[in-house]
Amino acid sequence: MRRRANEATAATNRRRFLHGAAVAGGSLVAGCLDDDPDGSDGGSGADGGTSADGGVDDASGETHEYAVETVADGLSHPWGIAFLPDDGRLLVTERDGDLRLVDPDGDADANGIDDGADPSVVAGAPDVLAAGQGGLLDVATHPEYPEEPYVYLTYAAANAEGESTTHLGRGRLDPDEPALVEFEALHAAEPFVGSSSHFGSRVVFGADGMAYVTVGDRQFKDFGPDHVSQDVSNELGAILRLEPDGAIPDDNPFVDDPDVADAIHAYGLRNTQGLVRHPETDDLWASEHGEEDGDSITIIERGGNHGWPIAHYGCAYGTDDPVGDRPDERDDVVDPVYYWECGSGGFPPAGMTVYTGDAFPNWAGDVFVGTLAGGYLGRFTVDDPAADRPAVAEREALLDGEGWRIRDVTVGPEDGALYVVVDAANAPVVRLVPA
Repeated sequence: MRRRANEATAATNRRRFLHGAAVAGGSLVAGCLDDDPDGSDGGSGADGGTSADGGVDDASGETHEYAVETVADGLSHPWGIAFLPDDGRLLVTERDGDLRLVDPDGDADANGIDDGADPSVVAGAPDVLAAGQGGLLDVATHPEYPEEPYVYLTYAAANAEGESTTHLGRGRLDPDEPALVEFEALHAAEPFVGSSSHFGSRVVFGADGMAYVTVGDRQFKDFGPDHVSQDVSNELGAILRLEPDGAIPDDNPFVDDPDVADAIHAYGLRNTQGLVRHPETDDLWASEHGEEDGDSITIIERGGNHGWPIAHYGCAYGTDDPVGDRPDERDDVVDPVYYWECGSGGFPPAGMTVYTGDAFPNWAGDVFVGTLAGGYLGRFTVDDPAADRPAVAEREALLDGEGWRIRDVTVGPEDGALYVVVDAANAPVVRLVPA
């Protein structure tokens, strides 16, 4: 393990401010996704998940006072974050195309952008299509890092015709340079299309060692059974399951069906921008952007149809017209465990994590999800994550009032702090620590 910076010195180099763990009263309104509106509320589905009720439940007895420390500053639309195991440093992607290696105990300004050559930029990242919602997106390390020193990136890239899609690639990290060596594209979701929206995109390794990659529906609007998310011959609006080298696993759910793309693990998804492996169950939990509201938290099912757009809790933009049936009224789609119905104001979601640290003991096992237009970090409790239908409740709106679009969140493996990525042209990475 590399030597960490002196904590006392680091504290003087970091801007720090205190927060009470505020419980929001009234409605938590979220207007837009990245480039188009997204949001929602509701009541309780009879046999399905739980819907939001326009606010958060009382979190008395569960709150923690926390301080917010700036870890890095001056970043350009940071998108994904991942710690290097047994190292202490973290990787941060910027949507414009840079990958950065950040020492969380170093000087916050030195971790950001300066006017000269920046030693924190990792050389060897791929060329990306930094347009619309596209660019350099998520980052993850190989599950056996550093023995297998691969760093995985998801990103948008274009073909010779100018059409684009979500890619997964990897390179071997030399952390001393720092550089990605021999970076290669492993998989490009088919087909390439002429859109700059709804790329997904998260990559998470499952307990089985496979890479799970979220791919958006590219914002196709032909709602109905012929939508790309319901057309399983393509890889859009889906979660893909791949070997660490990008090969198709022999035990994928549809490999024996000639009418289904072999890489598909689950489908019927719109734009999944949060994905985490639950530490108690190994299930994949996802946060999903709805249309006009219809945002959701869902447990991904192998081979499952997650409904979009034939079943959805949201409405078409600018209307009160539902998109499809209610998921809880169909037995052929996966119903989310928590959702925001049309008219609720929604929760345009981004990255997510399950809290496993020691710094905030009252939050053990809670799910944290960033919201973009909502401008806060949501804390959700889960009653028995191993149940067939876990009961999920929103408890707190952390960082509410900062005016930050929360793009991603993860737990520090050593300090138990919550590390939060803010999406802006001149943005920080911050961490929440006990006050």
